[in-house]
Amino acid sequence: MDKIIKSIATNGAFRAYVLDCTETVKTAQEKHQTLSSSTVALGRTLIANLILAANQKGESKVTLKIIGNSSFGHIISVADTHGNVKGYIQNPGVDIKKTATGEVLVGPFMGQGHFVVITDYGTGKPYTSTTPLISGEIGEDFAYYLTESEQTPSAVGLNVLLDEEDKVKVAGGFMLQALPGASEEDIKRYEERIQNMPAISRLLASDNHIDALLDAIYGEDDYKRLSEESVRFHCDCSKERFKLALLSLAKDDLIAMKDEDHGAEITCQFCNEHYHFSEKDLEEIINDKAE
Repeated sequence: MDKIIKSIATNGAFRAYVLDCTETVKTAQEKHQTLSSSTVALGRTLIANLILAANQKGESKVTLKIIGNSSFGHIISVADTHGNVKGYIQNPGVDIKKTATGEVLVGPFMGQGHFVVITDYGTGKPYTSTTPLISGEIGEDFAYYLTESEQTPSAVGLNVLLDEEDKVKVAGGFMLQALPGASEEDIKRYEERIQNMPAISRLLASDNHIDALLDAIYGEDDYKRLSEESVRFHCDCSKERFKLALLSLAKDDLIAMKDEDHGAEITCQFCNEHYHFSEKDLEEIINDKAE
């Protein structure tokens, strides 16, 4: 079961979230049939958005848009406060690795662009905040967003490791943030620890990567786990929702779909689920629209 663990240093100086999102990213890869680079980029985005949503309360939803101008195109994700996340990448077929090491490349294929966060608190007035992409690696861009937009000094590590067949082997990450009570000595100590921290890929490859992440973050400092919550890839699309979308179309367009196309096929961008509307379905929608 995938999970996010929230923790805090005993002295109240720092808090950290650590995540295991292996099954979540596996599901995304299966649904979108992504190749290596696209899998890692989409996976990192999903993990980042789960962290953003975990920072919210109530029934909030967070839409994360990684808007790039290179091979990936845009990566879009939506997450809620119940641990549900969905997402897609415009180009699922990017498959580039370093020749010598086999390392999957991401940053160069994100290009320049923006890290856009839209938070919907359910009030009808969503809040949008944007920062530029600084590397395209997503984890660094996320840390920059937290520091610049939310004015919270943060360290972030996100990654997806693939097996020899480029299937998701393990996915996860962490976010570390300084709290208002942190002293200069605390901050210096944690900065040095993060700088000397093993690579996120190495920590995720550990037998128990949740404990490995927590140990690397806190070192000898005492901390306590505040909560452990499950996370998952879940799309809330349905035929009823797409029916409502069809109801918003002009009557002439619906009639053309029925008479000329003899039905309609709609695919959800977020999960690739297909919904078929027969001529009879469209006739009912036309009649509903007339009423």
